[in-house]
Amino acid sequence: MTAGLRFSLVRLVAIGALVSAAIPGAFAADPVDGRATVVMVAGAAGDPLYQPDIAQQAEAWQKASATAGAKFVVIGTVAAGGVADHDQLQQALNAETKAGSGELWLVLAGHGTFDGKEAKLNLRGPDVSASEMADWLKPFNRPIAIIDTTSASAPFLAKLAAPGRVIVTSTRSGYEQNYARFGKYLAEALPDPKSDLDKDGQISLLEAFLSASYRTAEFYKTEGRLATEHALVDDNGDALGTPFDWFRGVRAVKKAEDKAPLDGDRAHQFHLVRSTEEQHLTPERRSRRDALELEISQLRERKPKMSEDAYYRELETKLLALAAIYQGT
Repeated sequence: MTAGLRFSLVRLVAIGALVSAAIPGAFAADPVDGRATVVMVAGAAGDPLYQPDIAQQAEAWQKASATAGAKFVVIGTVAAGGVADHDQLQQALNAETKAGSGELWLVLAGHGTFDGKEAKLNLRGPDVSASEMADWLKPFNRPIAIIDTTSASAPFLAKLAAPGRVIVTSTRSGYEQNYARFGKYLAEALPDPKSDLDKDGQISLLEAFLSASYRTAEFYKTEGRLATEHALVDDNGDALGTPFDWFRGVRAVKKAEDKAPLDGDRAHQFHLVRSTEEQHLTPERRSRRDALELEISQLRERKPKMSEDAYYRELETKLLALAAIYQGT
C-alpha cells in the first residue's frame, strides 16, 4: 500500500466521522417544502373475500400519508357523483404538479388481469390499462413511485419503468393471476420499525418492499402452497426488476447473468414518512445528497476495474462533497 493511499484511507475515516458528526447540527432550518402526494387506487377485489384486505391497505396508506404530512387522494372507496374511477384517476393525475421535488406515490390495489398483450387494473366501471397509465404519466418530471400490488402486475413495470421512477410490482409475470397478498404486507411494513433495516429512523420504499416480499414468501411456505406471486422492484429504468432474495440488507448482491445493473439504490432514497433529520434537509440539498449517494454506489460497482489509488481518490472527493451537504455548505 502506498503512502498516499494510506493517507487517503486515514482521511476517509475522518470524513466518515465528519459526515456522522455533521448530521445532527446540519438541520437547524425549519422543515421545508417538497410535499409528497399519495394517490391510492382501491380497485375491484375480484372476489368479495379480499375486499377487507384492500380496505385495510387504503387505510394504512392514508395513515402513513397523514403522518408524513402528504396530500392523500383515494379513488374507489366512495361514490363520486357518477364519475367513473377510471376518469377520477385520470383527473387526479392531470391535477398534479408535473415538476418539482415533491414525490408522487401512485399505489394500486385490487385485482389485475393480463390477456397476453395488455395488463389492466380492474376498477368500478372501465378498467385502466398499463398503456393508458404510461400516457398519463408522460408529462411528469418529478420523483415518482408506482406501487402496483395487484395480480398480473408485472406488465405495468415494463410499461411504466423510466429514469427517475421507482416501480414495485407484486408479480414477475402477467400470468401470475391469483390474488396477491404482497400489498397487505407492504402496507403493514410502512409503520413497522422492524422494516427499518439500516436503522436510520425511517422506512424506505426499498425496505418496505423487502419486508413485504419476505412475509409473502413466508406465507406460502407456512401454508404449504406453491407461491403464485414474486414481487419485483425497478428503479434504474431498464424494466427488468430485481427480486427481494437478491438483496443482503439493503444492497443487491447477486449478479444478473447478462450483467444488467441491479436495482434498489434509488428505491432506498424514497421515504414517505421521513425522520426528523431528513425533514430538515432542503429539497436542493436532499437532491444533491441523493445524486452523490448514487454516484458512490456506481463507483463501488466500478471498483474491481480500477486501481486502488484511483478508487479511493474518487471516493474521497465524493465523501467530502457529501460531508459539505450535511454541513450546509
